[in-house]
Amino acid sequence: MSLIRAIYVILGLIVTSLVLIPCQLVAMATGWKRAQRVLPWWWHRSAVKLMGIKVHVHGTPSPARPLLITANHVSWLDIVVIGSVMPLSYIAKSEVAGWPIFGILAKLQRTVFVERERRAKTGAVAGEIADRMTGGDVMVLFAEGTSSNGIHVLPFKSSLVGGAAKAIEAAKGEATVQPLALNYTHLDGLPIGRFYKTRLAWYGDMEMASHLWWVLRHGVIDVNVAFGPAVPFSGGAERKAMTRDLEATVRRLVGEATAGRLAETVTGPGTAADAAAVAGPEKAAQDVREPV
Repeated sequence: MSLIRAIYVILGLIVTSLVLIPCQLVAMATGWKRAQRVLPWWWHRSAVKLMGIKVHVHGTPSPARPLLITANHVSWLDIVVIGSVMPLSYIAKSEVAGWPIFGILAKLQRTVFVERERRAKTGAVAGEIADRMTGGDVMVLFAEGTSSNGIHVLPFKSSLVGGAAKAIEAAKGEATVQPLALNYTHLDGLPIGRFYKTRLAWYGDMEMASHLWWVLRHGVIDVNVAFGPAVPFSGGAERKAMTRDLEATVRRLVGEATAGRLAETVTGPGTAADAAAVAGPEKAAQDVREPV
């Protein structure tokens, strides 16, 4: 049955991609921002359903713009999970652009790629992030700088948050930063112990293909996506102190998810004000997000 399940998921993803990718290419070629934001969101929503991932959303994403979300990082699954919740784009290391399949999908989601070893390009990348954020795009940064084993949250890197801070300074304005915690808690309805947490995580020198195949063959996965309190950030703010606070909030939320103590849960991707995020920054700033 696991083989049949994996084939079903793969075929479903292929069909979904054949429908949505050409539309996204047209939207990117014509500069249609609304479609550029919503089409990847639709793809991710379809993907979590096909893969049997149950996304439990706690809290709400901030309606403020510009908005930077800082999250912990467990697996490549995080991209699909967070992407199913609302329209957004990612800030990722440049190596991701060269990954098979995932690199193409990242480009279609208009990911901003950062070459961390080439400081000469920092200014140009900061300018791109600033333009995207001030244009209304929600940007997601995996603040640990790498993926973890799914059990522990790694220290957040203030240098990465600082790179986004430079973008905010380049925009000559104030942005909102919001922590987000990811925790994979159940497999086939049963609580995930330490062994399966590390199995679901993708980290170290794990091969992408074998890990992807394992996930596709197995059953329903429950993941908690918990939004912490959003905080304003301006160019004069202390990025190291803010990074510590963001990390502490994510650690707390991950611990509460593991213990089953998170607040009221909304099962499934999407919020009532997702349309506001697609409509643009002016509309998004006016709407209050409520779970559905």
